[in-house]
Amino acid sequence: MLCIIFLSPATGASDGAGDYLKKPTEWFSSADAKTIAANILSYQAELGGWPKNTDTTHTLYKGKKEELHPTFDNGATTDEMRFLGQCYNATKDPLYQKAFARGLAYILKAQYPNGGWPQYYPLSKQYHRHITFNDGSMVRLLEFTREIYSSPAYAFVPEQDRQQCKKSFSLGIDCILKCQIKSQGNLTVWCAQHDEIDFSPRPARAYELASFSGSESVGVTRMLMSIDAPSPEIIAAVEGAVAWLQSAKLTGIKVVDASDAKSPTGKNKIVVKDPKAPALWARFYDLTTKKPMFVDRDGVPKSTLAEIGYERRNGYSWYGNWATNLLEKEYPKWKNKWVR
Repeated sequence: MLCIIFLSPATGASDGAGDYLKKPTEWFSSADAKTIAANILSYQAELGGWPKNTDTTHTLYKGKKEELHPTFDNGATTDEMRFLGQCYNATKDPLYQKAFARGLAYILKAQYPNGGWPQYYPLSKQYHRHITFNDGSMVRLLEFTREIYSSPAYAFVPEQDRQQCKKSFSLGIDCILKCQIKSQGNLTVWCAQHDEIDFSPRPARAYELASFSGSESVGVTRMLMSIDAPSPEIIAAVEGAVAWLQSAKLTGIKVVDASDAKSPTGKNKIVVKDPKAPALWARFYDLTTKKPMFVDRDGVPKSTLAEIGYERRNGYSWYGNWATNLLEKEYPKWKNKWVR
């Protein structure tokens, strides 16, 4: 059975629609909720989605609608729709249902026939057109379409659209399996984006080369592990990804912010040896050497963090403990349940 949990930060000021989703049901009919909903509605683009890196909750949008560029990147669109769905359930105001329907139509229209989603729709001629796992974009859309067809919270969605979401989810899972990189005959992990035609790993920005992803691949693996009664193909995909993540684990090092009087901020990220440090994974691994790589805005891969310039070295997540919980807790539990 699918359990849907809406997460929000425990402390701090609200930054967007997602921060309100754990409010009690009755709150969504309050004056505060209606004010926030009005703000969110004002940011809905003519195409049906919402822009990224924008707080759509605090103030009304006063610009031109045609200047709003909807996307799925950085969490855009899905949380606004969740908020409006809760408002409709609490108030039955058809305004919210209509806006939700426009957003859902945008999501479903943007999906490629092969099941992948681009980062932006309408399609860009640049890397945004690729099937996008970067920053969890496609996984978020799969989670959302699954919520719609499986959760009573979306009973207001017409049955035809709920069934389309079910089909959309299934196509998305098939796409994930087609994108999984094979190396020397073995299933491995995923790149942050894949070609929308042949599913091959593709680059994005100059410092985001085609690679094995040590970050996005964790979310993709979790998505596959969340499927009840997984097929042999899904089991094989998870096992291949976990084996790769185990092999790519980096030990004996940690990343620290060291004092550096010559740097613009007085600090600098450096990698130091520490035999007791918890495991890390690099953001990118070279597709040929399978070793971590670090890239500046010139697009030239380097083998160490210290070799790239200060701005990219300190302004990007090159290392993380992304796979720790997956390998130590989640995968053993999953394997015990599904692998015989």
